[in-house]
Formats: sequence, C-alpha cells, structure tokens
Amino acid sequence: MFFDKARIHVSAGNGGNGIVAFRREKFMPLGGPAGGNGGRGGHVYLVVDTSLNTLHSFHRQIHYKAERGGHGGGADKTGAFGADLYIPVPLGTLVRNHETGEILADMVRPDQQTLLVRGGRGGRGNAAFKSSRNNAPQVAENGEMGDAAWVDLEMKIVADVGIVGVPNAGKSTLLSVISAARPKIADYPFTTVEPSLGVAEVNHRQIVVTDIPGLLEGAHEGFGLGLDFLRHVERSRILIHLLNGASPDPLGDYAAINLEMELFNPRLVNKPQLVVLNKMDLPEAQAAWPQIEQTIVALGKPVMAISAVTRANVNMLLYRLQEMLDALPVEDVVAADELVEISPTADESAFAISQLEPDLWEVQGIAIERAAQMTNWDYYEAAMRFQRILKAMGVTEALTTAGVVEGDRVQIAGVELIWGYDNAFGE
Repeated sequence: MFFDKARIHVSAGNGGNGIVAFRREKFMPLGGPAGGNGGRGGHVYLVVDTSLNTLHSFHRQIHYKAERGGHGGGADKTGAFGADLYIPVPLGTLVRNHETGEILADMVRPDQQTLLVRGGRGGRGNAAFKSSRNNAPQVAENGEMGDAAWVDLEMKIVADVGIVGVPNAGKSTLLSVISAARPKIADYPFTTVEPSLGVAEVNHRQIVVTDIPGLLEGAHEGFGLGLDFLRHVERSRILIHLLNGASPDPLGDYAAINLEMELFNPRLVNKPQLVVLNKMDLPEAQAAWPQIEQTIVALGKPVMAISAVTRANVNMLLYRLQEMLDALPVEDVVAADELVEISPTADESAFAISQLEPDLWEVQGIAIERAAQMTNWDYYEAAMRFQRILKAMGVTEALTTAGVVEGDRVQIAGVELIWGYDNAFGE
C-alpha cells in the first residue's frame, strides 16, 4: 500500500533544572553561590531523505520525543544539552499544524532541514541570581518545557514528468516501457490505485517520471481516486497528457481532465503539457489522429502519437520530453511561494484572564506560563520573584481590575496560587 498521509506527535525535550549550591572548599567555608544552569532540551527537526518514497514508517510510530537537557551541577557546572531529534521524511513532504491547518514547511530540497518544535531552555542556577544586594540567593529555576504539536504530513511526489489521463489510457504501460518501473497493468479502469515512479534515461541523463492514477469528472471533489492523487500532479515540472486512442471521444476526455486539474488548482493550467495520443496500433486511434492533431495544435500545445504496446515513437517521446525540460527555467522546479518556513509571530508578553468559577481564575499567555513553569516553588525566594514578574507584566493589576479578591485561586500553567497571600503557593 502507498502511504502518502500521516499524522504524528512531536515533542521537544524539556530544559534541565538549575540548582541551588554553594562553594564549600577548604579555606572557603562560606563560599558564594555555585549552582549551575540546566541544559537546553533537544529540538525536533524534519530532514529530507531521498531514499524514502512513502510515509509508511509513520503509521508504525506516531510519537517522537527529543532528549531533555541535563540538570545543572555544583561548581557552576552547566547541564548537558539534550540531543536533537532528526526525523527523516521523503522529498516532497508538506507539513501542516494539525490544529490550525497552517503550513509549517514544504520539504522540497534534498537534505533540507526544518525545525518543527524547540527544546525548552535550561533553568538558571542560583549563581545566576547573585547580586550586590543578595550574595547568597536561595533561588533556582526549573527547566522550560519543550514545545509539542500534532502535525500532518502529506507527501506530494516530486518528479520531472507526470503522466495524467483518463482511466485505462495506458499510463502504466507507458511508464513500464520507458523505465524499469513495473506497475500493475491490466485492460480495465483503475488498475493503478497508487502513484508509481520510474526513471527514464535520455542521452545519459535521467528523467524521473510518475504515473498518476486515472482521473475522471468530479476528481477535484474527491470522486474516484481524485483528491488522493491530484496533488501529486502539482510537483511535476511538465505533464504528459495521455489520450486513450480507443476512447469514443479522446478530445472530450482531454477537456474533462484539464477542467478537473484547473478546479483543483488553477496553477496547473499553466504547467507545460505534452499531449500524446496512445494506442496508435488500433485502427480507431489512427482514424482519430488527424482531427486530434489539428485541434491540439490550434490550442497551442505540442502533440504527438505513440503506441506504448509496440513502442512506436516512444524514443521520440523521450527526446521531446528532454527538450521541454531543458527549456524550463531552473526556478520552475519549485515555485517560490511553495517554500514555507516556520515564522512565529505571537506576542509572547500578551496574556488573557478568564473566570472559571466564582473563586477560580485562569491566566494564559506564553511568557507568563513559561515563568510559572520555570519557577521552582520549593524555594521561597523563587515564589517572591514570580510575584515581581506578575507585577512587572501587568498581570497583578489586570487581575485586580477583573475582580480577583483575597482568597481567590489563580491558575497559571497548572500552578494554583492563593491570591493575597505571598507565601501561599504551589497547591
């Protein structure tokens, strides 16, 4: 089975915790703070592996997690960074955020790497909090939690040439003749139910060709095998539009397939096409050829006739394809607007307050939740520092304005505080 869609969960590593420690060396019984910082958690990357041609492995393994950072040590020792995780994907993989549908990356270059989620920062040890007013701080931070997300992977085959046409036009036969590919071939519609890749050689140069399963009217709405495979057409540099010489109306088939591709993606209309009438070994194809040639030429499209079964004009077809590929600009391989990278734009200092119950409130926001996660509530000084952060960010004033009163509970990133009591934290 051909797997070209998958959904996975990726988790970056948490940052290591900073620690509270002091120098206790000979002749230095009252040494200063020496707690080291935690190490950064590992990031998660996607990387293109050109040896892969399916997303099958992601149906066996769904969850991927990078290594967490090491905790800080005494004598100002910083914890080790967590190892980054590199997940190999096939060339042509489109990556979307499952919840928002936002495109995160388009993996269209060999060895391309894309950062999916970032590892958490390491927490600071007490050495980082030493100041002129506090020479022996009893405070350290926990490591920041790594980012996590569900992402959808969608593979679009990257090929030089895509063969499209109605069912039973002879696409699989043509692919088997011009390459070493061995797709299923039979005399009935929809023999091909998954794309096949082959490599043809012309003048010691290789052309990657894909056979797109047969399309029919309504394909852009999902009828037949439409939506599952129309997207593979997008990544082909040029198209062979193969006409069935045994069809009662090859020109009608030609118009119908072009309409389906246009309805799916208007950009496909401008993709170079070589129109090819197949099955010229049949009398009906030979009789239809003059009218087909005249009509297609009038439309300004290149056209030729072949017989994939007898291999008549197949070599000429390959030379024609090579000429068309050579005439394309280099940048045509992938349109600039298909290259999308992660670009975070959220305002980290923003926050929102909501009342969950008469005496229960919740504060949400990137920066304030991070501060709550990284606060080590075992230390009184750390709790007081968080109070100062609340005030500096405007959260304290906003909560008061919203109606929080002494004794109310305030939740931030899973931490519950009792409002109005400086030392009542960590429920």
